[in-house]
Amino acid sequence: MRVIDLINSNEKTAFSFEILPPLKGTGIEKLYETIDTLREFDPKYINITTHRSEYVYKDLGNGLFQRNRLRRRPGTVSVAAAIQNKYNITVVPHILCSGFSREDTEYVLLDLQFLNITDLLVLRGDKAKHESAFTPESNGYLHAIELQDQINQFNKGIFVDGSEMTVTNTPFSYGVACYPEKHEEAPNIDTDIYWLKKKMENGAEYAVTQLFYDNRKYFDFVERARQAGVTIPIIPGIKPFKKLSQLSMIPKTFKVDLPEELTKEILKCKNDAEAQQVGIEWCVQQCKELMKHHIPSIHFYSIGAVNSIKEVARQIY
Repeated sequence: MRVIDLINSNEKTAFSFEILPPLKGTGIEKLYETIDTLREFDPKYINITTHRSEYVYKDLGNGLFQRNRLRRRPGTVSVAAAIQNKYNITVVPHILCSGFSREDTEYVLLDLQFLNITDLLVLRGDKAKHESAFTPESNGYLHAIELQDQINQFNKGIFVDGSEMTVTNTPFSYGVACYPEKHEEAPNIDTDIYWLKKKMENGAEYAVTQLFYDNRKYFDFVERARQAGVTIPIIPGIKPFKKLSQLSMIPKTFKVDLPEELTKEILKCKNDAEAQQVGIEWCVQQCKELMKHHIPSIHFYSIGAVNSIKEVARQIY
């Protein structure tokens, strides 16, 4: 069953979460621990992030450095397959423009199709650490909507070189990202919503938001999107606040504001344990308010916050 069908068929607000593939050279056991921890809350699907290659510099010991490309977290496709096989839960691998050529994308789609994994989250992805602005790969894409076009053509049985497939299988369905406080590169929120509508018209079945801590910004975004003609579900992406250092890290990394009321409570905390408890309480109230508005699904970003999410889920599901 497609993610959109899982969301729409659930009588209560659905639960889902996102995980990170393990670092190169480590095992998958910790991911299984995360899933086992959150499985009791009946996740409808699990997202698996994708990470591009980065440049690393190896000291040759003679005053020279060698530049190499390294993917620190490979394995999105295999992790997705392992989870689907072990838990029989729908998996949603991320598929990116960032770091991937059209041919790379085609190979990923073929692998996923062989594994009968047909749900995707389609994203542009972040710029590389060495880039001042996002730069697509040679023969790659600058925007997620272009990546949608390739997936749509693949669903029709057409490869990137224009040749036709001999056999076609279950088509891919997919969601996209959206930003209640706008994408950092968007000139304004109206432009951001314009492109969200274009993604919907191009085949996106739902959208998942960047994390946020102020529900008013989510509700305002949804209202503006609806007025602009966006009709697909807009799923809130949520992550509990956990550490004192996140007071500065979250706004810097995710380009979102922390509400004044939450900030005041965090500043009263003497350590991370107290901050984590405040974060759990804030998140519970966030989720309860969202549920009162009959949000069809809440998507949790679990990286570094599994235990907090478990406590939040225990109180709201």
